[in-house]
Amino acid sequence: MEKYKKLSRHEINKNIHGHVNEISREFKAGFEELKKYPKSVTIFGSSHSNPANPHYREAQELAYKIVKELGYSVITGGGPGIMAGANLGAQEAGGDSVGFNIDLPNQQHTNPYTTSRIHFNYFFIRKTMLTFAAEAYVFFPGGYGTFDEFFSIITLIQTHKIPRIPLILVGKDFWNAFKNFMIANMLEKHHSINHEDLELFTITDDMNKVIEMIKSAPVLKWWKDAD
Repeated sequence: MEKYKKLSRHEINKNIHGHVNEISREFKAGFEELKKYPKSVTIFGSSHSNPANPHYREAQELAYKIVKELGYSVITGGGPGIMAGANLGAQEAGGDSVGFNIDLPNQQHTNPYTTSRIHFNYFFIRKTMLTFAAEAYVFFPGGYGTFDEFFSIITLIQTHKIPRIPLILVGKDFWNAFKNFMIANMLEKHHSINHEDLELFTITDDMNKVIEMIKSAPVLKWWKDAD
């Protein structure tokens, strides 16, 4: 637990170059890892879901299909829950099952179904790696972290900072209520979004539709520019 103690401003400033070097090292390691997977789908979701949860099994099934039918790599946050289900499906299909994990005070461990893994100390670097270069992003029901990642990506799409990449929300039982909140409060009551912003994502339970959306998405060529 010592490494997670709160640092004073003086302690941070005293080692500012050390922090910058560590941040640079993590970014470099992350981008070098991403270059190994020129076609990938990132899957997000709750770390609390267990194998008895239907969404865990759906994540496992979808990841299997992504590897077997499309030949894409599957990338997750590397932890338990939905992430483990997705990594398990990709591993069962014989594909790249990648985990980008985060070091936390409660000692979140990388699930045993990854074929490749990397650990990060900084959340913002890990999130950049998870959201940087996938051909599609799939979100299963989740908590604060899942919503943080969802809103980060949809904001980048909304502001045209990244291309219009498929943003797929699996689990109508969870996401329809969320969309209804957005319509009632963000759109109609407070006018904080536009109607077209609701078209930036798709809610579905149809795994075949998800596969077709991924298949139709263009493959990004970012890694060629990085060489």
